[in-house]
Amino acid sequence: MGFWKGRRVLITGGDGFVGGWLARALAGLGSRVVVLCRDQRQDSSLHVLELRGKVDEATGDLVDLPALLRILHEYAIDTCFHLGAQTLVQTANRSPLSTFESNIKGTWNILEACRRTPAVKRVIIASSDKAYGAQKRLPYTEDSPLAGVFPYDASKACADILARSYFISYGLPVVVTRNANTYGGADMNFSRLVPDAIRCLLTGKRFEIRSDGTPQRDYMYVKDAVAGYIALAQQMDRREVLGEAFNFGTGQPIAVLDLYRRVARLCGKPKVRPKVLGKAANEIDRQYLSCSKARKVLGWRPQYSLEVGLKETIAWYKTYLKKAGRR
Repeated sequence: MGFWKGRRVLITGGDGFVGGWLARALAGLGSRVVVLCRDQRQDSSLHVLELRGKVDEATGDLVDLPALLRILHEYAIDTCFHLGAQTLVQTANRSPLSTFESNIKGTWNILEACRRTPAVKRVIIASSDKAYGAQKRLPYTEDSPLAGVFPYDASKACADILARSYFISYGLPVVVTRNANTYGGADMNFSRLVPDAIRCLLTGKRFEIRSDGTPQRDYMYVKDAVAGYIALAQQMDRREVLGEAFNFGTGQPIAVLDLYRRVARLCGKPKVRPKVLGKAANEIDRQYLSCSKARKVLGWRPQYSLEVGLKETIAWYKTYLKKAGRR
């Protein structure tokens, strides 16, 4: 509590899913949180997590360097969490150039803006497990090469490399997170598996799986992801942390179809079958992370099992859909 009280924090992507949960947690710890917003959306985390009035909203775009410099200076930002990105794999496949502009140019702009702002003492860059791409050896460790080749994967690998470049070249106080697939309440991107499966099961629609159901992923609950960001930022003064990348996940992969079945059972509809399309493109068959570095160096480990995390997530969507009149 003492570390964050009164600390001025900027969260890019703070009006999104993970960023919104992070903003809520840091505001609760006493930080003055500034959320960078490009658009005003009714489904933003500012609305669904009831953050308005609890955080400051700054209008700007990651591709606008002068706007970023103005925000950092005007709010006297001490710590910057860069979570802003185009985060959807399918959107990246359809629109690679806009994804590259948001995820790569947006990252070099935030790094450059922080470099030019002496008040900034901590920069946390959100990469992804997708930056590793397809590997012969699993789980991914932080020493695995960044080999992402599909549009989203490549954009996160580039952002990751840029962060290290700014640390090595300019001494910018940077760390990088490489997170597993993250789920939880308030994820309004219903193209993602967990929120869409829950919504379909609760509203009586048939859920569609784009792949053949066999790809395996590591799924981490959003509260564990937020705890990882906070633990990492708090320990950036340590030599073993500054300039490093850290994996955050569970290390326990689960197949898409098995995850759907778990969600269906917890929703009380274990016999409801999905429609398996088998049409997913630019997807890696198996991905999961080793988080031993985060455990050893940061003392972080996931606190939520998949069962508990899904139960909380389903409860959140039940309340949300009821309020929205969709159940």
